[in-house]
Amino acid sequence: MATILIIDDSPTELHLFQKMLEKSGFKTLVADSGEDGIRQAEASRPDCILMDIVMPGMNGFQATRKLTHDPRTSGIPVIMVTTKGQETDKIWGMRQGAVEYIVKPIGQKELAEKINSVMAD
Repeated sequence: MATILIIDDSPTELHLFQKMLEKSGFKTLVADSGEDGIRQAEASRPDCILMDIVMPGMNGFQATRKLTHDPRTSGIPVIMVTTKGQETDKIWGMRQGAVEYIVKPIGQKELAEKINSVMAD
């Protein structure tokens, strides 16, 4: 069973993603900030990370850059999570080391397929 770390400052989004992923057979970890997400990624080495972009403190771009430049976590694929209409976030996220992006809202099946796809690469 693959473990997915969800990093998002919104309790609602954390809960929503967690429930969708668990229904799809994934184990989940959650973090409510970029800083906490980095600590959890270093300690738990999840199979994939869902990274929100807009967060107080360390935003998703900064956290992704830090994770992808650290040898301990650089092999973990990061999927940036953005909202509709933020196409520039996709480009910027990929430059920070993200391997893929998703636009909220997203369905359970599409989310699972996206995660499985990046873990297969």
